Amino acid sequence: MFIQTQETPNPATIKFIPGETVLEKGLKDYKSVEEASASPLAQRLFSLQGVAGVFLANDFVSVSKADDTDWVMLKPMVMATLMEHFSTGQPVVIETDSSGESNEDDDEISAQIRELIITRVRPMVMMDGGDIEFDRFDDGIVYLTMRGACSGCPSSTMTLKSGIEGMLKHFVPEVVEVRPSEG
Repeated sequence: MFIQTQETPNPATIKFIPGETVLEKGLKDYKSVEEASASPLAQRLFSLQGVAGVFLANDFVSVSKADDTDWVMLKPMVMATLMEHFSTGQPVVIETDSSGESNEDDDEISAQIRELIITRVRPMVMMDGGDIEFDRFDDGIVYLTMRGACSGCPSSTMTLKSGIEGMLKHFVPEVVEVRPSEG
């Protein structure tokens, strides 16, 4: 097994590409070992000193490090852990639940915003090892949640304001601003 790595715009996060399917469906974002109770892979990664976050997608794993940790030490340990996990055939996630990509309660504007996020924004953000999710549309303001490499990334505010806000305003005139969701 050969695992490729890719730097992300967030210096605290590296994207690991194992060359095989990580998750069949959905996305998982874990900020602690407690949150990762349903993922044997994420639990293994959190057992490494310095791992602060694990984001699982279809074909990659993004790992975020603590501020006091250096990638020189952590990166080889993450690669070894990934290689061991995938070579033993253990499950990545034990539970199966919905990924929250659709909401039948959406009004027409929210549905249009959600569709634009999924089809136009998410593929670009995932290339950088992260994800973006529509939270809500409230009084002209779109609230989005950044995950994986995008969560805490120094350039995420610029991405929201310069890129996503402009695109959404163009396609959905009711949008006046884009903000990150709280929590």
